[in-house]
Amino acid sequence: MSGDAHVRFRERLGVRFPRATRLIVGFEHETDARRFLDEMRKRLQEFALSLHSEKTRLIEFGRFAAANRKRRGLSKPETFTFLGFTFICSKTRRGKFQIKRKSRRDRMQAKLQAIKQELRRSMHQPIPQQGRWLQQVVTGYFNYHAVPTNSPTLTAFLFHVTNLWRRTLRQRSQKDWTTWERIKRLADDWLPQPRILHPWPARRFAVRHPRWEKLWGGRRRSWHFHRPHELMEVAPWPKSMISAEA
Repeated sequence: MSGDAHVRFRERLGVRFPRATRLIVGFEHETDARRFLDEMRKRLQEFALSLHSEKTRLIEFGRFAAANRKRRGLSKPETFTFLGFTFICSKTRRGKFQIKRKSRRDRMQAKLQAIKQELRRSMHQPIPQQGRWLQQVVTGYFNYHAVPTNSPTLTAFLFHVTNLWRRTLRQRSQKDWTTWERIKRLADDWLPQPRILHPWPARRFAVRHPRWEKLWGGRRRSWHFHRPHELMEVAPWPKSMISAEA
């Protein structure tokens, strides 16, 4: 990174800042990351804004982060959460570097708790009505969280929803002994099966920009989405990463 780090904000009259703005910025060198963080703090102070002290971190994350930390006698690279996912430095089955996205555990537990409360309120409703509601809930959850590398979480979510439904049906009457065989048939009839719905970020980007290599003079670079509609470059070198929340 050459030159000073700058942060450009929309300063025209009438533009409102959201209450919380979350940013993830990647750098090749740690010195650039620290300089950017200092400049960002100064820039925000000019507008009476500040970074969240507990949610702003400077972490080592990237292709060679695990090897570099192991060589220095440190633990695995830190993870960070963004838009409902936990991002992890991982590897493919062939041993290549891969960014693993996993649904946040606390968010999934909160969702399951909300489903449990709603099932208790609708305990005595007909099973088809409960099934249609659960179908909408599970489908909505899968539509957002069904990204590559997140299959185990989807399977676990479906299992817990099915188990909550079974326990709710058994509480409707002392004579109701809903077995796993019966609830399995109900789940197959009403609930969608977990499957990946979103393509890999590199594939999605290639479809939108088929001649993207020409933009960089033929140099091949890899990218991944850090928001559903934005891109963040992933270079083939280790990076320091800032995760900040204003």
